Amino acid sequence: MDIRYASHPNEVKKFDTERLQAEFQISSLFTPNEIKLVYSHVDRFIVGGVLPITGTLHLQADKKEMAADYFLERREIGIINIGGRGTITVDGTVYTMDSKDGIYIGLGAKDISFASDNAAEPAKFYFNSTPAHQTYPTVKISISEATPAHLGSINTSNERTIYKYIHTGGAQSCQLVMGMTLLKPGNMWNTMPSHTHNRRSEVYLYFDMPEDAVVFHMMGEPQQTRHVVMRNEQAVISPSWSIHSGVGTNNYTFIWGMAGENQIFDDMDAVAMKDLK
Repeated sequence: MDIRYASHPNEVKKFDTERLQAEFQISSLFTPNEIKLVYSHVDRFIVGGVLPITGTLHLQADKKEMAADYFLERREIGIINIGGRGTITVDGTVYTMDSKDGIYIGLGAKDISFASDNAAEPAKFYFNSTPAHQTYPTVKISISEATPAHLGSINTSNERTIYKYIHTGGAQSCQLVMGMTLLKPGNMWNTMPSHTHNRRSEVYLYFDMPEDAVVFHMMGEPQQTRHVVMRNEQAVISPSWSIHSGVGTNNYTFIWGMAGENQIFDDMDAVAMKDLK
């Protein structure tokens, strides 16, 4: 398990490209037949990637870092499949997961495993996990069941559809909020005008990108902006004090996960375009 510590904004002002990447970018999440885990002290997120090829992979607690007998002993988890068809088994119940299907699994589930239907087109399970204090039921959410919101326009290069999977009007959770944003062809910008939300942090996973494409992920305080160059299937941690916008060389898809004091999707501190520096 890779450990990331929280960084004060006054210190981040001094970071060069390599230090920004080391602190905030998660560059490799999907390794064949492995479960990759990154533990962030920002709201105690655990970000993970699962790529089962030839067998079944079991999610287990890192006892040194988590001091838990099983992964969801004190946690909840949201998972979205960004690859081919696969299955997630939760305490003996099997859930078939097509591409862009999601699932919420609550506190107390003990046996969680992952498999692909076809090794040639394997599933890729991306997840966010946060601390939990109450058990909510396991719920599968296909993309057709997620709550859509159509935003932006071609005039501002940000026409997109936001799909909410785990939120106050959908699958219930203790604090985790999770969804996916699909940009339409010809659109490159996300979350601009930008915002912060001092009551919670966020993690983005960028994917559905060509090999030679990049997204310039904007971060930092609104008056001290920085950027991190993101490639396909890389994630980035966004502390509560940081903006989190991006512009790509072509359209792309990203999964967003949030944790913190509340679950209100619109709880944002908007930043006027004239105030960005």
